[in-house]
Parts: sequence; C-alpha cells; structure tokens
Amino acid sequence: MYGPEPVGWMLVALCGAVGTYCLRRTRGGTPGQRREAAGEAVMGLGMAVMALPASAVDPPPPAVFTALFGAAAVYGLALVLFDGEHRLPHLHHTVGALAMLHMALAMAAAPAHGHHAAPAAHPVPAAAATGALLVYFALYALLAGARLVPAPGSLRLPAAASGARGGPVLRPPRAPEAAAACRLAMGIGMFTMLLTV
Repeated sequence: MYGPEPVGWMLVALCGAVGTYCLRRTRGGTPGQRREAAGEAVMGLGMAVMALPASAVDPPPPAVFTALFGAAAVYGLALVLFDGEHRLPHLHHTVGALAMLHMALAMAAAPAHGHHAAPAAHPVPAAAATGALLVYFALYALLAGARLVPAPGSLRLPAAASGARGGPVLRPPRAPEAAAACRLAMGIGMFTMLLTV
C-alpha cells in the first residue's frame, strides 16, 4: 500500500485482528452466518495483506489481489442472486470485494516507485469509481457506528455476575455487537485504504 507507513501498520493490525476474529466466527452459527463470517474473514485478512507498507515488506504482485478479489466479487454476486436469507450482507461483501479489486487494479497501474495513479487510459472513470466507493464506505461506517450507540436512557453498565470470591464479574460484549463492531472497523479501514488510491 502507498501512503504513510504508520497508517499502513495500523491498518494491518486492525484488519488482521478483525479478519482473525471473523475466521473464528466461521465455527458456529447457521450455514448462512458461517458464509457471512467467511466473507468478512477473507476481506479483513486480504485488507491486512494489502495494507502492508511497501517500504517494509515486498508486497505480493497486484495480480494476486486482482484474482482473489475478482473471485470474491463473483462469488458474492452469486450469493446475492441465490441466497435469499442473507442478501444484504452478501451485497455489502460484494461491494467490498469490488473496492479491493479497484485498489488492486490501481496498484497494478501505478508506477513502481511512487504513489497510486489512475490508469492513464481511463482516469475519469477510475476517479469516479474511487469517489463512489469513498461515499459508500463513509455512509456505511456512519450508519454502522450509529447502530452501535445505545439509545438515550439505556446507558447502563453491563450486567454483572457473581464471581468465585463474591465480587462482580463483567460479562463480555455479545457476539452480535462484536460482529457489528468488526464490520464498522472494516468499513473505516476500507475508507482509509481508498484514500490512498
């Protein structure tokens, strides 16, 4: 990834942690929930690898990312068309895969020494696609964040259970809330990565 190296390492840590958590979620739930978690794991781990600073690590060739995220976009589109249970999450995963494919193509078109550049033959469509994806992920992150904010008046400490020594033990966040927080983190990460295109 091009851009400030500290930002790249922060994205690697964030997306790697989210991808690993989503990978763990593939072990439970319904088949639809496992497919959803698998799509998020592929996206998170793929984002982590793509965000590796080029100055510190030799990145894989852009063709690897193009093939991976092109296949993910086609698979996501097939799920949107044929999986009636989770169409909306699959649509979001498909948009995410297309965003990663867009970034991989921008990496392939960029000069080897410098910053990302739009492909010389079609700079306006590439810039328009980047702008549309930035708007999508900005809105997605805002809406996902708003859904995690507790309703007014419902702000309470998590329920406490009695520990072995009689003291209160705070319960961890519920799985749906943790999964929603992961989606928010990936939306912010995707927005940040698109800014480097």
